[in-house]
Amino acid sequence: MTTASLKRLTAIACGLPALSVFADGLPQLDWEELSKTNPWEYTELHLEVPVVTPGEYGSAPSDAVVLFDGKDLSAWEKTPFGEGVAVDRTEYYLKQYEEGADWGAATWQVENGEIVAGQKQGAIASRQAFGDMQLHIEWQVPVLEGKRGQEYGNSGIFLMGMYEVQVLNSYQNETYSNGQAASIYKQHSPLANASRAPGEWQSFDMIFTAPRFSEKGTLVSPAQLTVLHNGVLVQHNAVLQGPTAFIGEPYYIPHPPKLPLVLQDHDNPVRYRNIWVREL
Repeated sequence: MTTASLKRLTAIACGLPALSVFADGLPQLDWEELSKTNPWEYTELHLEVPVVTPGEYGSAPSDAVVLFDGKDLSAWEKTPFGEGVAVDRTEYYLKQYEEGADWGAATWQVENGEIVAGQKQGAIASRQAFGDMQLHIEWQVPVLEGKRGQEYGNSGIFLMGMYEVQVLNSYQNETYSNGQAASIYKQHSPLANASRAPGEWQSFDMIFTAPRFSEKGTLVSPAQLTVLHNGVLVQHNAVLQGPTAFIGEPYYIPHPPKLPLVLQDHDNPVRYRNIWVREL
């Protein structure tokens, strides 16, 4: 059977009228005949798609949870989460969180509409917990004389308080690749270095899928993360191996489906602004 004959039989099997003359190997459709039954309507969906108004430049879309808009830290509190030294220590803090520990109000400074880290105040966590999310956050590393490597603008964004995307000056500043800006710390190096120079504002846009656990606490599906750094795709559906660990190999520990977003204080004067989340 020729390819043309096969195409003709396929069309008939799909309920289409017989196809006419073939030109350049492609079937010619009889639109007058097709319009009697409108077969294309079979594959059209008519769903209610939510309307979201995009934000103007520098502002959040209409359905976002705004965590910082330049005013105050009312959406944040202190936390020991986001340490990331070793998984067993993270598990210890997780238990405290689940037991309802209160670590007090966030005490980071707000200056010129920006959150200032690096004042030895410890990490801060969003009061609201999130699972699957779209996150937008902007950050800046100031010009720091005499600093290099991991000492130049070090901070971190911990999704669910456990999974860190590194904040660091990676503009002409060498360090290990899975610890540079936009790395999933100690797990995935970025696909590209899209860093701007110190003193310039940078942005992360992330799509995060939280891990799933069974009722027994076993892992059903791992976390996945996509990151755009200054509009450049640098992590593409990266599969996470477990919570961030500075020492040792990562491994999963069961946890709630939603946990807070955490900003790390690494004693470096990193600034943050325009933070919002869309729950997915």
